[in-house]
Amino acid sequence: MIRSVILGSGSAKPRNVLTNDELAKRVDTSDEWIKQRTGIEQRYIAEEDETTASLGEAAARAALADAGVSVDDLDMIMLATSTPNNTFPATAVDIQHRLGMKHGAAFDMQAVCSGFVFAVTTADTYIKAGQAKRILVIGAETFSRILDWEDRTTCVLFGDGAGAVVIEAQEGVGLSNDRGILTSHLRSDGSHKAKLYVDGGPSTTQTVGHLRMQGREVFKHAVAMITDVIEDAFSATGLTADDIDWFIPHQANRRIIDASARKLNIAPEKVVMTVHKHGNTSAASIPLAIQTARDDGRLKQGDLVLLEAMGGGFTWGAVLVRW
Repeated sequence: MIRSVILGSGSAKPRNVLTNDELAKRVDTSDEWIKQRTGIEQRYIAEEDETTASLGEAAARAALADAGVSVDDLDMIMLATSTPNNTFPATAVDIQHRLGMKHGAAFDMQAVCSGFVFAVTTADTYIKAGQAKRILVIGAETFSRILDWEDRTTCVLFGDGAGAVVIEAQEGVGLSNDRGILTSHLRSDGSHKAKLYVDGGPSTTQTVGHLRMQGREVFKHAVAMITDVIEDAFSATGLTADDIDWFIPHQANRRIIDASARKLNIAPEKVVMTVHKHGNTSAASIPLAIQTARDDGRLKQGDLVLLEAMGGGFTWGAVLVRW
């Protein structure tokens, strides 16, 4: 059978680091308050000349180099983002142009913090259907552009950045020790919209708007939703938490990550945690965490990796992949 194998990865972060102490000079907060509630110590904030497209391009070039392929080898580009450069065209098309690619197709995918999981799943579907052989999947965000910097409950949480992977069709035998994506599961429930959303848009306010969140409500639903979809992934493959080498969750909040790992009986040493350095980078958080684990030597070929995310909508999903 055809498997979607991750050939390479890359990431990009803005130049500017904003620490909790520096943020405390702008809003009524403190390093202790932020770390106690979220685990975040710092985040990267895009400067004026840094955009979702420029960060996405940099991450894409790094992933292509790591995979040892060129844009000529790609069939598609999928960009997961909630902070596009423009309402239209898709920022993926901008990145396609920046990379010098004039063939194939490029489009954006909007599932907020679950965007990368949704995009990877979509790429897997295209590859298994025989409609593409090699796809570049990017998660890139500049959430600092949609934050209300006077709202300390949200502005302390988010950061900017980008990550990317190159996914290629390869033959597998259909067993769980195949390299590539083994299973993926996606969910959404629009009844939770008011708990996490942006209060603007072209068709409503004709403005960009700001992020609004009911933090306690999000936390209340997050752990149950995350574990539910992960249990579906285990059921589909016959694998268990004991089989996992690395758990790479969406980096929203240390408390959510810790609670999810405990409920799933995933050992703490198997959890890749980057929220303390990156903050919540939405669709970019998982690929940024992937690259961190590769750079420090943890993530190696053959490892079984569990990816999961939950975002506004609500949307949530999980992917099991053999690296």
